[in-house]
Amino acid sequence: MFKIKHIKRALLLAPMEDITGIGFRRLCKEFGADIVYTEFVNSDGLTRNNLKTRKKLKITEEERPVGIQIYGADIERMVDAAKIAENENPDLIDINAGCWVKKISGRGAGAGLLKDPPYMQKMVEAIVKNVNKPVTVKTRIGWDHESIQILDIAKRMEDAGAEALTIHCRTRSQGHTGDADWSWIPRIKQVLGIPVFLNGGIFTALDVKRAFDETDADAVMIARGAIEHPWIFKEAKSLLEHGIQLDEISPKERITTALQHLRYEIETKEDEKRATIPFRKFYSGYLKGLFGAAKIRQELMKITEYSQIEDLLIGYLDELSSHVIQNNK
Repeated sequence: MFKIKHIKRALLLAPMEDITGIGFRRLCKEFGADIVYTEFVNSDGLTRNNLKTRKKLKITEEERPVGIQIYGADIERMVDAAKIAENENPDLIDINAGCWVKKISGRGAGAGLLKDPPYMQKMVEAIVKNVNKPVTVKTRIGWDHESIQILDIAKRMEDAGAEALTIHCRTRSQGHTGDADWSWIPRIKQVLGIPVFLNGGIFTALDVKRAFDETDADAVMIARGAIEHPWIFKEAKSLLEHGIQLDEISPKERITTALQHLRYEIETKEDEKRATIPFRKFYSGYLKGLFGAAKIRQELMKITEYSQIEDLLIGYLDELSSHVIQNNK
């Protein structure tokens, strides 16, 4: 049975808007992610029964353990949203207190909660009291470098009943820029009795190992590092468990993985066009560094049928093989 308190040296796929739908979560789970999360879900949309928002709650048995992340500024609506999320039977409910985007943080949701720690604590307490699923919190070290209160906030989250805390080791004002300050993780662990997860600045398997070695975090949560390179989970597992650095991902594996991922998206959305168009954002990652990739991406942007995409990519793989042979003569 899944227990958050038993988590140790786990690899987590971060909740990401327009990225972590079922298809991508399933792929990352197969590559070794220990826990995956939904896209962050708007509490206002849930409580107003917005169909698009509701669809983000859908989870599958294959991806467990899986968390549903919700965000919002109003306590009553967040409680109602947590109850709705609980009905989908996730393994945990995560509270987003770290989104830096102005349209969210500027109205008091996401990282905006950092400006009022007592209110943030009150929100988490209310959610914990009204659901039976484990509640966790994802936040940042502070609003800006002049207002870092993460040690106090972390203790407040534990006192409120949160069962784990994920720290994006940047401030809200940094967004995704600048270095993530991992030095806060051991300091936070000293004042808490619940698991602490590290997020921020993880792009390679070596980053994962260094994060564990330097901070003794209970888990590492991977976000942008997984978008362009979902193999990071199996590479990190190999390094952590066996001390082996895997070979560079071959062009064949890049293309076969891209097609597998796309099939998962089509299966989930039950419509080729509704799957293939939003999938276009993944091509740059899958084809990164390959000879002639820019031209292929341009062609892929015009296609909405899976069979044509498959034909194009398989043909491109043959071209890559011929290019390698020519260069080795």
